[in-house]
Amino acid sequence: MWDERYAAEEYAYGTEPNQYLAEHYQAIPKGRVLSLAEGEGRNAVFLARQGYAVTAVDGSAVGLRKAEKLALEHGVEIELVHADLLDYEIGENCWDGIVSIFCPLPAGPRAALHRKVVAGLKPGGVFLLEAYTPEQLRYGTGGGPSPETKTSRESLIEDLRGLTFTHLAELEREVVEGIYHTGLGAVVQAIAVKER
Repeated sequence: MWDERYAAEEYAYGTEPNQYLAEHYQAIPKGRVLSLAEGEGRNAVFLARQGYAVTAVDGSAVGLRKAEKLALEHGVEIELVHADLLDYEIGENCWDGIVSIFCPLPAGPRAALHRKVVAGLKPGGVFLLEAYTPEQLRYGTGGGPSPETKTSRESLIEDLRGLTFTHLAELEREVVEGIYHTGLGAVVQAIAVKER
């Protein structure tokens, strides 16, 4: 599905970074950042332009080729990893930041990934996330039709034990990111820190 979505010439979710990330990236300590389900590179390229060393992981080779092109256009380098997120080894205590922007996984795999996120952050490292909540199904402005791939505040508290939230909120906001995320949406936003 994702290879098909990314096959068009235009960027499915645009080339500008996610608004929440653009407003809050400075919460992430300078250093190595891992971007989960990066797609066509808009968020990874933005972070690289801010001086981070970025690794972008995605299951779509087509999306990653477009990410490489976008990085070249902006004169930055990002490490691109073609892998299924559930098989990808995040490692332990090795990332200054991990970013998850609209990563649509069902609850079980998402919880497993979030456990790897907690282990993978260095002490003092930051996890930044924006995702659609189950309420998004009433809006129909992005994120697909499955409630299983939506995330709630409560599930993040459960999944991310070992991190301390400095921000965690469910809210409505205008999400305008390419043709697939356009309009008022129901989102959860989080910034969480691994204790030193």
